[in-house]
Amino acid sequence: MDYDYIIVGGGSAGCVLANRLTEDARVTVLLLEAGGRDSNPWIHVPVGYVRTLDNPNVNWRFYSEPEETTGNRPIPIPRGKVIGGSSSINGMLYVRGQRQDYDMWAQLGCRGWSFEDVLPYFKKSEDCERGGSDLRGTGGPLRVSELTMRNPVCNAFVAAAQQIGLPGNDDYNGWDQEGIFHSQVTLRDGRRASTARAFLKPAMKRPNLRVELGAHTRRVLTEGRRATGVEYQVRGAVKTARAGREVILAAGAIGSPQILELSGIGQSERVKQLGLDVVHDLPGVGENLQDHYIIRMQWKATQRVTFNELSRGLPLMREVVRYALFRKGLLTLPAASVVAFVRTRPELESPDVQYHITPASFADPVKRILDSFPGISCAPCQLRPESRGSVHAKIADPLAAPAIRPNFLSDPLDQQTTVAGMRWARKILHAPALDAYRGEEVRPGADIQTDNELLHYARTTGATVYHPVGTCKMGTDPMAVVDNELRVRGIAGLRVVDASIMPRLVSGNTNAPTIMIAEKAADMIKAAARAGVAVA
Repeated sequence: MDYDYIIVGGGSAGCVLANRLTEDARVTVLLLEAGGRDSNPWIHVPVGYVRTLDNPNVNWRFYSEPEETTGNRPIPIPRGKVIGGSSSINGMLYVRGQRQDYDMWAQLGCRGWSFEDVLPYFKKSEDCERGGSDLRGTGGPLRVSELTMRNPVCNAFVAAAQQIGLPGNDDYNGWDQEGIFHSQVTLRDGRRASTARAFLKPAMKRPNLRVELGAHTRRVLTEGRRATGVEYQVRGAVKTARAGREVILAAGAIGSPQILELSGIGQSERVKQLGLDVVHDLPGVGENLQDHYIIRMQWKATQRVTFNELSRGLPLMREVVRYALFRKGLLTLPAASVVAFVRTRPELESPDVQYHITPASFADPVKRILDSFPGISCAPCQLRPESRGSVHAKIADPLAAPAIRPNFLSDPLDQQTTVAGMRWARKILHAPALDAYRGEEVRPGADIQTDNELLHYARTTGATVYHPVGTCKMGTDPMAVVDNELRVRGIAGLRVVDASIMPRLVSGNTNAPTIMIAEKAADMIKAAARAGVAVA
């Protein structure tokens, strides 16, 4: 099987690439996705994300290695195992991050990735319900909607945050992120707008695109220092496909470094320990892992107006009927109904903590089991952590999960910011606007007061916000894996296009930036083909 391009991974980036590259009818593309079809109905009903975060049929259900900094716990690392990847199981929040994030990339040597450079690609992908502007796009494949269900507790949160000094702000995806807002979400007509639905489905009718599901990539094939194809397996049968132009890894920050290592590309000693031949010594592969770490703080509510009550019995049946008839109500809700961005120190130029706010509370946050009482959650996470971890293959089996070591809260600044974020959450909750709803603090509890106590709670209960990035970072330094055009350094015909290329984590949820990366990469790939330039 010969193609111009082989894309490994049909997730947030891979579906975008498949659409954009096959716009040229002369180009042939093979998209390999290890997961299956997005036929599970909980994928498309927005609130169904609570059913997919621990479902092995659509989720790889990775776990971190136990680490002392987080209480020696294996922390769940959900990743999409389905077409659309993690965009098919995520919380659907649309957050670009701050303009300073991308300007920092450029200052680190990633020329062409400043905010001015990437803004056109955010706009290109977007169909913003609020309309177009100098910052927002319309007419793109990805619908970005406003929440139609405004819970009274959420409205009280917005008022409470403004009472303690957070500014009013119309758009956290605008020039200034600071403030508190009702969430913007990737929904179209009350259903999830995954990249499979938004980008891949319209391209499936093109004869120059082939999609193979259940196709688990074993390794990138190379001849000398050039990528020539991919070896993969489907239901135990090993197959190969050749790429005339490029192989593009879009398997995410967990999958892409593992595939490189199993292909002999990475730290030479690690590759040798796997019993494999070294194709190219590239020390940055699998390093520089960054992720957002969230602390779930929860309160009882004094009024029965939270999702805990709506999600049971007759109220739930009413919401099911409402959704079936009108595509509105409880079943359209994302992971957070309100988001806030706060500067925990006044000298900071921009927010350093994000809050996911929901009129609900969870007895088991991993399995998303709601408390029996009315509840409220206000969960802080540090936006730009300094802690760095790694992802590396444990053995030479492509079906085996890699070793994921996030190293959360290992840096003193991360510890300080996390504690400050928790104190800010309490400050918001105790503002007068929430007096009518605020009950007892149940997690961590009002008796937890000192910095050490708060940090201990964070270490022993916190979790990922599902935003791993950086493990094939872009740059010019010795630990960079890809250059500014996302070409793997030292291997011709091979690129990485996914969240793993981010040199630093962006200030917010990562689905929108990953889609932007794929949009920009598609133009780079097309330009290289027009110029007849080989990827070097």
